[in-house]
Amino acid sequence: MTSDPICEGVLVGDARAVARAISLVEDGREAGVDLVRRVFNRTGRAYLVGITGPPGAGKSTLVDHLTIEARREDRHVGVIAVDPTSPFTGGAVLGDRVRMGRHASDQEVFIRSMATRGHLGGVARATADAAVILDASGKDLIFIETVGVGQDEVEIARTADVTVVVLVPGTGDEVQALKAGIMEIADIFVVNKADRDGAERLVQSISANLSLQAFGPEGWRPPIVKTVATTGEGLPELWAAIGDFRSRAATGETRRRTRHEHHLRELLGQELLRRLEGMLAPGAFDRTVERVARHEVDPYSAASQLIDEYVGRVPRRDTEPSSRGPAGRP
Repeated sequence: MTSDPICEGVLVGDARAVARAISLVEDGREAGVDLVRRVFNRTGRAYLVGITGPPGAGKSTLVDHLTIEARREDRHVGVIAVDPTSPFTGGAVLGDRVRMGRHASDQEVFIRSMATRGHLGGVARATADAAVILDASGKDLIFIETVGVGQDEVEIARTADVTVVVLVPGTGDEVQALKAGIMEIADIFVVNKADRDGAERLVQSISANLSLQAFGPEGWRPPIVKTVATTGEGLPELWAAIGDFRSRAATGETRRRTRHEHHLRELLGQELLRRLEGMLAPGAFDRTVERVARHEVDPYSAASQLIDEYVGRVPRRDTEPSSRGPAGRP
């Protein structure tokens, strides 16, 4: 298909080639884009599991144990751990294998940390492309672990096939669970550190809020799984819940279409912005920023003026663009 050694290495599952390929897409290089183009038709087999929750919730330990469960079934596992960006280096704060050292010698487990680079929602800019690389390399189960959870952390629901929200008692998560954004993105709730005081209260809080939600035609009501990740308690039940959600084929197909739609819209926006910036006269954007900063023009009008001037007058739509919620949770 290609003489590119990195591409060939990815397609045969070579770990070094996969690591180099992910570095290319993470850095936004054209070679990374070209690589994704080359391997995309060899993808579509992997199942993406999003794991999100507040710092200290035990997400990495859960992923560690879920990887053990997956390997027992001979699944080939990829892990993308989305870390906060270092303000000094731009790289991920945590190392690739610090958290899951026991899998370092397993050739069928690939672990990679990626930086958020300030991207709203906590999901790294190149996470979707990294998942494509892992899929093409033969990984059939990919865990995406993201930092934080809250109203702005809904991006994971557009990236994964199933979204697992991890909460812990005694940290204010009883209130956090009331936020509509979290209730809408979760396909499965995990109350980790369930041996702590307040665990049952947190379960009841989540359950009470779920009783107010409307569910789709498949009737999937997010289960609440209690775990103690440090001991492995509740992990078989969590693994079973993920499998149960996956077995709903209709939900899965809808979710995958939504995922590709979101990714395409994101790429379209990036490409249009890149082309617009290339058309702007030198200093035009900076001058417009100054006008907005001086409150001479509002940002919406400023953006429209730039588009009208350099792209041509495009009919404006009065309706909102399509915004699809996570499949199974309309």
